[in-house]
Amino acid sequence: MTDTEDALHEERIVTETGLEARVAHIAAPVLQGLGYRLVRVKLSSRDGATLQIMAERPDGTMAVEDCEEVSRNLSPVLDLEDPIDRAYNLEVSSPGMDRPLVRRSDFERAVGHVAKFELERALAGRKRFRGTINGVTDTHVTVTQDEVPEGGEAVVELPLADLGEARLVLTDALIKAELRAEKQRKKDLKAERQRERAEARQTRQTRGAGAA
Repeated sequence: MTDTEDALHEERIVTETGLEARVAHIAAPVLQGLGYRLVRVKLSSRDGATLQIMAERPDGTMAVEDCEEVSRNLSPVLDLEDPIDRAYNLEVSSPGMDRPLVRRSDFERAVGHVAKFELERALAGRKRFRGTINGVTDTHVTVTQDEVPEGGEAVVELPLADLGEARLVLTDALIKAELRAEKQRKKDLKAERQRERAEARQTRQTRGAGAA
């Protein structure tokens, strides 16, 4: 597999339960077939009922046109499967800067940034943590806490298997990092288009020389 294919098929660590899990089971293969990957499913009571499907490309990007494509292809599948027994609004969105962290690669990219965590099972009597991500292994994410409780440790290892939710905190450092990444993506895209145009010109010249 290529790096893009590996990223597309990377399994999520943090997943849904109940009805949201059922929707995720339906939505994930549809997204994958379109070249996107599922980030999160959330059903809320907003505007009566809103089903939010958060998705992204393997490189982490998600434009408005991408959201429209996912919505257009996913909506009829959800209508057919009918997992929700009431009327709802389908909303497809990008993860945003303060994104949920659901895959190991998310945590790897988030090293050095602040995140909030909620565990399904208490660790040292607590379920909620906030701090800077230091690193991640196959089993744990290491975090330096913003505030250390009395008698507690500054650095904690949170079990990935117990994560109920993890999300980046919007900070100046995160905004700057995202702006740099976006600038680099645009630079890479421009270079790729220039290569494609150069290859097209070379192909035309080769064909022209052959015809002569």
